[in-house]
Amino acid sequence: MKTIVIHAARDLRIEDTAIDRPAAGQVQIKLATGGICGSDLHYFNHGGFGAIRLREPMILGHEVSGHITELGDGVAGLKLGQLVAVSPSRPCHDCQYCNAAMYNHCLNMRFYGSAMPFPHIQGAFREVLVADAAQCAPADGLSAGEAAMAEPLAVCLHAVGRAGPLLGKSVLVTGCGPIGILCILAARRAGADLVVATDLGDFTLGMAQRAGADVVVNMAAGGDLSAYTGGKGHFDVLFECSGAAPALNAAIPALRPGATIIQLGLGGDMTLPVQAMTAKELILKGSFRFHDEFFTGVSLMQKGLIDVKPFITHTFPLDRAVEAFETAGDRSRAMKAQIAFS
Repeated sequence: MKTIVIHAARDLRIEDTAIDRPAAGQVQIKLATGGICGSDLHYFNHGGFGAIRLREPMILGHEVSGHITELGDGVAGLKLGQLVAVSPSRPCHDCQYCNAAMYNHCLNMRFYGSAMPFPHIQGAFREVLVADAAQCAPADGLSAGEAAMAEPLAVCLHAVGRAGPLLGKSVLVTGCGPIGILCILAARRAGADLVVATDLGDFTLGMAQRAGADVVVNMAAGGDLSAYTGGKGHFDVLFECSGAAPALNAAIPALRPGATIIQLGLGGDMTLPVQAMTAKELILKGSFRFHDEFFTGVSLMQKGLIDVKPFITHTFPLDRAVEAFETAGDRSRAMKAQIAFS
């Protein structure tokens, strides 16, 4: 089978790898669609991010869906030919964090396409994938592209859960890539009233409007948040999705005292305006990955409560994988680029 393997920055190859058979409790899946994530782009463009670096060739990918082609012994609730969204979250269920139901912090996490441990955890961009049945969310009624959006949507549902009740709240989203867009959708579904989004480009801000943002602000074109800074600020919650210190710094004056910052963006270490945050008694919370929210995201899409289709802007065949990665990183024209494996 063909796999998409990163060897070093800008060295992406399509390679042949042996096909695995499912063991008990597992299923074999013919991959249909894989979405290119920000972390995939970091490996492609830079060979890693922050202190995390490629130390060996690694199959990329963790936003995937496909059709079941073989059932291992003891598998129930799934059937041959069924479309499933495959969660890349594979905690050990035996460490101190798993025992505390903090599965996204598992000490022995096997998250597809991650160079955090060594040997690296190989990813899911392969024509045939063997997965645990427990990873598979039946995606009946969805397209393969929609089903592959379950992973980034789960990231944002986890972030919204970290923020606490949003009913009637004012929300600011900084950074309107796929995670920012999905945070807008998730926050609105959770009852947020006013949603304002900032970014540096008209294309992404147009997508934010389509996702339901009430106001968009182009910070690169002279826009600012001064309309929301009076009376010590306005917003109850900030979803910081850019990973860029300037975006966070510009948002602080617009947050009301006691507001919550949810930091999703992972762009490397950031210098924070600690004194301003302290004076406003702001609450800073990190948001990292997800677990159970994956299945919730699939359910919300199946019920038509969250529509991700408008944000899948490009789909490429497997043999144009390099072009797909180059396009995925171009925020002047692409939101979510996906690869069709079948």
